[in-house]
Amino acid sequence: MARYSASEIEAKWQEAWDKAGIFTATRSADKPKYYVLEMFPYPSGKLHMGHVRNYTMGDVIARHKLATGHSVLHPMGFDAFGMPAENAAMAIGGHPKDWTYSNIDTMVEQMKPLGLSLDWSRMFATCDVEYYGQQQSLFLDFLEKGLVYRKNAVVNWDPVDMTVLANEQVEGGRGWRSGALVERRELTQWFFKISDYSEELLSALDTLENWPAKVRLMQENWIGKSRGLQFAFERTDGAEPITVYTTRPDTLNGASFVGISPDHPISKELEADNPELAAFLTECRKGGTTEEAIETAPKLGYDTGIKVKHPLNPDWELPVWIANFILMDYGTGAIFACPAHDQRDLDFCRKYDLPVIDTFFALDNDTPVSKDAFVPLKSEKVRWVDHFAGLTEATGEDAINTTIDFAEKAGWGEGVTKYRLRDWGLSRQRYWGCPIPVVHCESCGVVPEKKENLPIELPYDEDGKAIDFSVPGNPLDRHPTWRDCTCPTCGAPAQRETDTMDTFVDSSWYFARFTAPRAETPTDMAEAEYWMNVDQYIGGIEHAILHLLYSRFFARAMQITGHLPDKAIEPFNALFTQGMVTHAIYKSVETAGENDPNPAIKPGVKYMRYRYPEEVELRDDRAFLIEDGREVEIIPSAKMSKSKKNVVDPVSIISAFGADTARWFVLSDSPPERDVEWTASGAEAAHKHLNRVWNLCDKIGAMDVDAKGEGDDELLRETHKAIHDVTVGLESFGFNASIARLYGFTNTLAKSKAGHAAQKQAIMTLAQLMSPMTPHLSEDIWAHQGGTGLIATAPWPVADEAMLVDDTVTLPIQINGKRRAEISVPADMDKAEVEKIALATHAVQKALDGAQPKKIIVVPGRIVNVVV
Repeated sequence: MARYSASEIEAKWQEAWDKAGIFTATRSADKPKYYVLEMFPYPSGKLHMGHVRNYTMGDVIARHKLATGHSVLHPMGFDAFGMPAENAAMAIGGHPKDWTYSNIDTMVEQMKPLGLSLDWSRMFATCDVEYYGQQQSLFLDFLEKGLVYRKNAVVNWDPVDMTVLANEQVEGGRGWRSGALVERRELTQWFFKISDYSEELLSALDTLENWPAKVRLMQENWIGKSRGLQFAFERTDGAEPITVYTTRPDTLNGASFVGISPDHPISKELEADNPELAAFLTECRKGGTTEEAIETAPKLGYDTGIKVKHPLNPDWELPVWIANFILMDYGTGAIFACPAHDQRDLDFCRKYDLPVIDTFFALDNDTPVSKDAFVPLKSEKVRWVDHFAGLTEATGEDAINTTIDFAEKAGWGEGVTKYRLRDWGLSRQRYWGCPIPVVHCESCGVVPEKKENLPIELPYDEDGKAIDFSVPGNPLDRHPTWRDCTCPTCGAPAQRETDTMDTFVDSSWYFARFTAPRAETPTDMAEAEYWMNVDQYIGGIEHAILHLLYSRFFARAMQITGHLPDKAIEPFNALFTQGMVTHAIYKSVETAGENDPNPAIKPGVKYMRYRYPEEVELRDDRAFLIEDGREVEIIPSAKMSKSKKNVVDPVSIISAFGADTARWFVLSDSPPERDVEWTASGAEAAHKHLNRVWNLCDKIGAMDVDAKGEGDDELLRETHKAIHDVTVGLESFGFNASIARLYGFTNTLAKSKAGHAAQKQAIMTLAQLMSPMTPHLSEDIWAHQGGTGLIATAPWPVADEAMLVDDTVTLPIQINGKRRAEISVPADMDKAEVEKIALATHAVQKALDGAQPKKIIVVPGRIVNVVV
């Protein structure tokens, strides 16, 4: 057998798998199904080690399930719409479509050498016309069922990219791509009615037992169920009362002012003839609508001059202020402020010299509020100053309930349950997204497009003259002909909707499309009935809230519209959130020169420069530049980042060591839910181990087939123990534990003096147990040892339970609490016989020195304790 050459064997076995078509998903009435899915990637054009770890985890599961007799669906696609493609088109003068498909080709070319058990025949990108045409069909079905609607809304507006941004696309108050300060703007937008399902989405979290608890908690907090009091403040001028909603009605006696949103109807009414107020509101609307933007922005207020009456005392009048931290889309867009017990309210009141009234104190402290508001947990008991319902000491929870009951009985308030979850705004003012299939007609208004006219394709002009992506704003608005159409209702000239869908829409149903990716409807119900649900979903914790929440909503909407079976209302049976792949960061001290790589720094100025791992040589835990030997700073393990240059190229790793080494390393170093640090020494150690397994196979293959040896039964027993332990690890996401067990079994086999037949059986079983992690090496070992067919389709080995029980056990002997000896005895030996053997050992005899033991305790299978 030649030396282990990954480059030769990996290409050979990938070709064999493809030729046999063993990873093509096929419905079978005779087999259980298993659907494993990794969150699909954005086609950035470059695979990274995080991808490798994610897809390898899914591949291990898929291969194991295939070996255990399942029909396996393991697909791959690309989440391909979005602004990065438009930005790239602006930067390079090309077209988003060309950039995207070129990157997809590159990434597929990078993925295939990993040997993933993917059904490539099902691959699609969300920018494929066939995919987004079916998404448009879904939109029309949702619209018909009242799951989509159109309204005016205050949104995050990027003034540079000139598009709406979702909250998660606003970072530090700036657009995630342009870096421009985000503004609030009121636009007419399309919305999904996800808020109608708030309670259902919340309560159903309890059924997701195979989801991480932290993900369920994050979704619970995002949905944000709360019970509070809704009531109205009467205005002293007799105008329409101001309705407020509060989750802390118990603090009503600490009210300092009533606050309304800059977008409240009263604010808009007042600004019409008040230039000063109009200017103030313009300033307020410059900030974004995210919680971070609201909390970190300077508190701004405007006294409207309006007064309202306190509901508990009509003689107590409160001023009405417009405050920039109040959002119109939560509650009623109006609050009462209790600064003593809310830090945001306190900061505002200190700034505008408004009163601060303590309503309760800690049980052991009655210091008035000063710099910081006193905000105890709702479960904490406090002492009330003067609660209108007569409370003296109570928790916040009890006080809230008591106050709501008091208000309802008095007839001035109502207990109301509200949710933080808002309806999902899906309109985006950009080209590279799924066109919204509606038409604007002067006579008929907003009209759904007819399904027979779908898909509404994005315009693509190869010469690039119709759309100039370098100009800010929505290119679809500037296209000379694309908007022009006829009204589906009256046939008159009309215009298409130029907003496209949020890319979260694209990723909210792709898992269902994979069950029948070429169907002429969004899904094929027979295929969906068979393949759904996703049995195991794998992806990053960064998608814990919106993607997963939106997907759960979409599954419900698709069930309502007849595109998914009832069982798929929760589409992901199990969820696993993997850790990141990290690497040390290297920084060198540089002095800027005339042609410095960083032209923004003036010549002669010293600065820190990030260095790629391949630019550095490691010696004794120190790092030195290969180019000139200078020592560089090492920053410990951090998330791989292109900007920090601490990235490792999977293609180069596969070229150097092979795909199996990369797969083995990313699975072996730590539990899959934790981060794993990529190190060159770790990769080399993994490669060395696989060489050792290869050489072990070579040695066994060269043995005399009739050779006898010692310990055949013992090796057989260890083989079955390894089968059991590795299988348990694979089925519980303990991949690193399975690999640790495989290291141990390899050592056992290497030291074994068993005969050829026993060693051959052991090495073939080792190859099977390694095959989900190192499929190429395992195939070659299997073939070398004369295995039938492909190891990828061989039945998974099953442990013999009888072999898992040891005939003998080793028992430590403790004398007066200290371990002094050990004995090996039959596992089923009577306790009295164990005592005799223990007392006969030299260590016990020496300790007794002729006397009798005071006590001897035998714990079967565990330990012997002797007291002398």
